[in-house]
Amino acid sequence: MAHTDSRTMRRVLRREIAGTIGLLTDEHDFRVMRRYRSFAFDDHAAYLKHVEGLLRTRALQGSHTTIALFDPEEYAEFCTRKDLDPDTPSSRTRFTAQLAVTGPTLPYDGRPLSDLLPVLVDEAVRQATWEYATTLLARLGACGSCGEDIGRAAFGRASELLVRILDTAPHGDRHLVCSVTGPPETLVAALHATDAGDALDLDETEALEFTTVLALGLATESPGGLVIRASAPGTPDRVYGWRLRGYGLVPLTAGEVFDAYCTDVESGDLISPESNVDYCEPPDLGEEKPAHGHNH
Repeated sequence: MAHTDSRTMRRVLRREIAGTIGLLTDEHDFRVMRRYRSFAFDDHAAYLKHVEGLLRTRALQGSHTTIALFDPEEYAEFCTRKDLDPDTPSSRTRFTAQLAVTGPTLPYDGRPLSDLLPVLVDEAVRQATWEYATTLLARLGACGSCGEDIGRAAFGRASELLVRILDTAPHGDRHLVCSVTGPPETLVAALHATDAGDALDLDETEALEFTTVLALGLATESPGGLVIRASAPGTPDRVYGWRLRGYGLVPLTAGEVFDAYCTDVESGDLISPESNVDYCEPPDLGEEKPAHGHNH
């Protein structure tokens, strides 16, 4: 009787444990992991099918599971730092436990993996973009003339501009995209703000990432741009934007916005404009005087 009660209690406790699964999302990463003899799978499609079955089983049992992106290169570096044998399940478990704390994760909510995987990859790209932009801002250091921290000042400037952009936008939901071009690659951040009537509802993490990328463009005076799309029921969507120049934003003309949205990036061919969309000039942001960076 006592043995039965013990097993029952273990089953109850098992439902209280949250789990994380490190997922190999693409064929390349899967092939890299196959070099380890202890990795039992040899077909990526079958692997994903088994993972999805496990997720569904845990959900039916009432267990909460999060999905993390498993990167074989990061895993190998982790094992080297921790002096672990990478060809053991226990090492993979320890790495996955770290991912649950430091990496992008998604809770399994019953959706098919085919729907969850793109979201997980997007989360990983977002986090990597923010970390990279933050690192570059920190490396700028202090201004040699005035001693002010250049990255911190640029972040404050970017925050002010974002507030002005949101405040001057038409009523409705607002979707913003900021891109900054520079070696070795272009950084892109997006922010969606929902009109809740008396206030705007936005994701704080998205806002932080967006502001950081904008700040990097301002601090380094890199080429870039910022566009916003405002959507409200019963009215055409309004699309407008600015180019990054110096330590501020320069309005794009309606024609420039139209060309940007109606030209295929790869081929350069014209694309038919969307219906019920106005491509227009941005409102005045109300800056009293041009802002200056640290070109003393």
